Amino acid sequence: MFKSIEVKAKTPDDAVSKALSQLGLERDDISVEIIERGKSGFLGIGAVDAVVRVSYEAPDEPAPVEEPKAEEVPAPVQKKEAKPAPAPSQEMPAREEAPAPEGKKEASGTQAERTEEFLRGLLERMGVKAEIAITPREGGGLNVDLSGQGIGAVIGRRGETLDAIQHLTNYAVNRGSERRGHINVDAENYRAKREESLVRLAEKMAAKAVKYRRNMALEPMNSYERHVIHTALQDYEGVTTSSVGVEPNRRVVVTYVRPEEKEEKTEYQEWC
Repeated sequence: MFKSIEVKAKTPDDAVSKALSQLGLERDDISVEIIERGKSGFLGIGAVDAVVRVSYEAPDEPAPVEEPKAEEVPAPVQKKEAKPAPAPSQEMPAREEAPAPEGKKEASGTQAERTEEFLRGLLERMGVKAEIAITPREGGGLNVDLSGQGIGAVIGRRGETLDAIQHLTNYAVNRGSERRGHINVDAENYRAKREESLVRLAEKMAAKAVKYRRNMALEPMNSYERHVIHTALQDYEGVTTSSVGVEPNRRVVVTYVRPEEKEEKTEYQEWC
């Protein structure tokens, strides 16, 4: 379940850092939308704080379990005492008790072992043979790189299949664990290549917006790709970015901003 909060600070970077401190998350676990960049003002006059909206995936809260109510047992009906039956000549053999069912075993193994086990089973059902390389991430979590023949089936159109595999892996491995760790799944360095192409696309669209002085809308993207576009153009002079629409058709719009006209002040000196 995705949630979002809005945070104010002097600069967008300060607002993002403040949000990460409040949520206790890492930078890769959130997507940022800059609502207001803020202004420093002149000598502190007219200063406006920057406002950002931070979206993150929150774990589903388990529904409360109601304890079953004890059924009322009706009082036994008194009956006339019957004569005791004669004792058998031989004692009846003691009845063997059935063994109690064992409870569910907790997930065993380290996070890396559970990750590799889940991915091997998933790839086998997809009919894909791939090598799995798992390394620790800085600050916690794991980096997983898949390689081999037919890896295109793992990536999918614009990385949609790869994103689904990453989401399923995080859900399956972190489910029931006290300590959650983000697992980043990549395939032959696809994400780095995709990020480079997105940065080039962002700069190209920003140049068009400035040249033609009009807004430019990009194709629908997921939250991570929109975050790459926003970050690439946050310091680009003459444009600003915003996200519009509803998932899965949410997209980034590059808006042309007219430069502020500077009035030249002429100093006059009066002689007496």
